[in-house]
Amino acid sequence: MEKTYLIVGLGNPGMDYADTRHNVGFMVLERLAKRLDAEWEVSKKFTAHLAKGRQDGNTVLLSKPQGYMNLSGQSVAPLAKFYQIPNGRIMVVVDDLDLPLGTVRMRPSGGTGGHRGLDSIQGLLGKDDFPRLRLGIGRPEPNRDVCGFVLGKFTETETELLEKVLKTAAYQLACWVMQGLGQAMNNYNGNYSPKEKQTDDEIRRDDHPEGDGA
Repeated sequence: MEKTYLIVGLGNPGMDYADTRHNVGFMVLERLAKRLDAEWEVSKKFTAHLAKGRQDGNTVLLSKPQGYMNLSGQSVAPLAKFYQIPNGRIMVVVDDLDLPLGTVRMRPSGGTGGHRGLDSIQGLLGKDDFPRLRLGIGRPEPNRDVCGFVLGKFTETETELLEKVLKTAAYQLACWVMQGLGQAMNNYNGNYSPKEKQTDDEIRRDDHPEGDGA
């Protein structure tokens, strides 16, 4: 039986925020849309850019909410309701300060880790039982402003690793649709930094309490 999957990438709309750390969710969806040969359209009804593709006989709906980050749920919840998509088939792709750059971590549920976009979505969906894909962006130096860091662009030395992460995340999302959550996590979760070469279990020990298991 054909199913519909909703994949949401979080970020800030507008050219000023393009390619910033806080927008890795948008970046992944743009690559996945190309993989699915899906065209983006503006949806005023759902305050989002939407693209629809096919994967293994199923419909894959991609969404980039275009409102404020802390109001993301106002776009996602009505979209899921309209297409009658259960929480288990809603995947949210977010940046994570508490994971090092190069980390790809998909989880079936969990806390929000203080991410305002996840807070909003979880609040309006009513439960935390939707999967999410966290992509590490690392933390700034101790004396550097966190807000400026997450709204800043990646450095030239980080771009090669970033591209590897974005490509891996797109493959993982496709795997989730085709083979399920467990296979997608087993195949792709981990740290892809050549300096670290950590397994997902090793990264988990350093995870923050709010996002534990997410």
